[in-house]
Amino acid sequence: MHDTAVRPAEPTAENTTTTTDPVCGMSVTLGRGKPSLSYKGTDYHFCSSGCHDRFEGDPWFYLSGNSARKKARDAEQSPGGALFSCPMDPEIVQEGPGTCPICGMALEPMSGVSDEPNHELIDFSRRLRVSALAAIPLLILTMGPMLGVPVRSWIGEGLAIYLEALLATPVVLWAAQPFFRRGWTSLITRKFNMWTLIMIGVGAAYLYSMVAAFLPFLFPETLKGGSGHMPVYFEAAVVIVALVFVGQVLELRARERTGDAIRALLDLAPKTARRITPEGDEYDAPLENILAGDRLRVRPGEAVPVDGVVVDGGSSVDESLVTGEPVPVEKASGDKVTGGTLNKTGSFVMEAKLVGADTMLSRIVDMVSSAQRSRAPIQGLADRVATYFVPAVVGAAVLAFAVWLAVGPSPSLVHAIIAAVSVLIIACPCALGLATPMSIMTATGRGAQAGVLVKTAEALERLASVDTLVIDKTGTLTEGKPSVSEVVPAPGSTEDDLLRLAAALEKGSEHPLAESILEEAARRGLDLPETAGFEAVTGKGVRALVEGSEILFGNAAFADETGADLSDLADRAGELAELGKTVMHLVRRSGGAAQLIGLVAVADPVKPN
Repeated sequence: MHDTAVRPAEPTAENTTTTTDPVCGMSVTLGRGKPSLSYKGTDYHFCSSGCHDRFEGDPWFYLSGNSARKKARDAEQSPGGALFSCPMDPEIVQEGPGTCPICGMALEPMSGVSDEPNHELIDFSRRLRVSALAAIPLLILTMGPMLGVPVRSWIGEGLAIYLEALLATPVVLWAAQPFFRRGWTSLITRKFNMWTLIMIGVGAAYLYSMVAAFLPFLFPETLKGGSGHMPVYFEAAVVIVALVFVGQVLELRARERTGDAIRALLDLAPKTARRITPEGDEYDAPLENILAGDRLRVRPGEAVPVDGVVVDGGSSVDESLVTGEPVPVEKASGDKVTGGTLNKTGSFVMEAKLVGADTMLSRIVDMVSSAQRSRAPIQGLADRVATYFVPAVVGAAVLAFAVWLAVGPSPSLVHAIIAAVSVLIIACPCALGLATPMSIMTATGRGAQAGVLVKTAEALERLASVDTLVIDKTGTLTEGKPSVSEVVPAPGSTEDDLLRLAAALEKGSEHPLAESILEEAARRGLDLPETAGFEAVTGKGVRALVEGSEILFGNAAFADETGADLSDLADRAGELAELGKTVMHLVRRSGGAAQLIGLVAVADPVKPN
């Protein structure tokens, strides 16, 4: 711990009007209306209200040298800015947002969360609406006659074709621009993928249809059919674009929901921590200002801010975030505590050991984010298929062109072009490369919301072939709420007498197991005697005066301290403990003699279903 304080510059002959901002280190000219603040008898001056507010929220952080330590730590952990990666090509990593040089897709934050709105989702949603608005009337124009709605007959074939061109043009020339950019990037990099075929298929359908619509005289009469017009494929180009946008928007929304799940995990940690300075001052400091070595107080009902060790006091801590166990764990001096877990009853002082990205909670978040960016083996197969499929389709189109040019009817060139374009349009793969990434993103995101963490995409894929499940019981097979399962009286005592005394003590206890004992006593309709001199002994149990005798209720070590003979029920206590139940001993001490009254076992019951 550094305990050196930064002080304003002392006036000198050369410098009588400036001082140093303790937050940012800038020189501040006095007397110009800059904000200032008095702390422990010393006036500090700031270059802006932002620096003033940060200092006011955590003055010791800036005066102790911890601010400089934090800057050095942050620079070491992340020397550049935030890292972004491509969802389809995770090997692409760069500082700051941008587009993937391989596939052209927008890069996404590797942390899985971003404070900025998803501009790609906003843009693609707008383009999807335009594409859908054009696709619906196009489908009515082209498919209506097949469904008994002769729209083309009503308005005439020529006008129908011009309407199709009018509807398709903004979709292909504006809405589909991102797809064409990605396809062009794939051609330049020779990393063929679905965008390559989408660009070729949509472009070929649109260009051919425009020529057929406005230059029909280039085509022989034998191709025009009974209507005297060339068949066009405007609706194919538009529907392909619309369908791809549907997949893209769904995938982006799945990632957005996953980001929300990751934010929910991050929100388990408090925003502030109650710092105790070496001088003994206590105040709530921003969590990002906490460094290893800081001493923090955790009060009842608060979440543990960071990973650390208890140095003073004790409590019971709900660690279900990490272990899934519903029964809180007793913590005393020297015990480790995990950031994000919930302090239940007592208050304790802890020393921070792991902060920021090093905490258990941050590592869980990183694991979820990494799983979303990881690639399943089947994705590699899809990529390999696309690598060969694109040249194969282009080759098939070239072959069709050559065959029709060589042996096709006159004019063979026109027939050859139409055949090649048909191959390119038919082979356009709307779903290639979308289904697998979308499935993984949705599965890992939905799993995170349900508390299921998937380590890698490969693990998710391998789960499909699993034929044996090993399931943890707590909260999965069990209800996640402890209840009394066994009441074992010692010889000479009864279940009701044992439970009546135990519940009387637990009336004054804040221990999580107390509620289950009180509920069982209420269920049996027992009248509870009054208690006096109640005392909770951290990590052991409780005691009080009941009906003229001292009653102690707690673990075996607590009961053994009284000198009571526990041997009569020792075997039974061991059997219950082996079954995963929490066993508590009730002892009556009167006139210097201690007697075991019985055992109460609490367990997490299996769900009825």
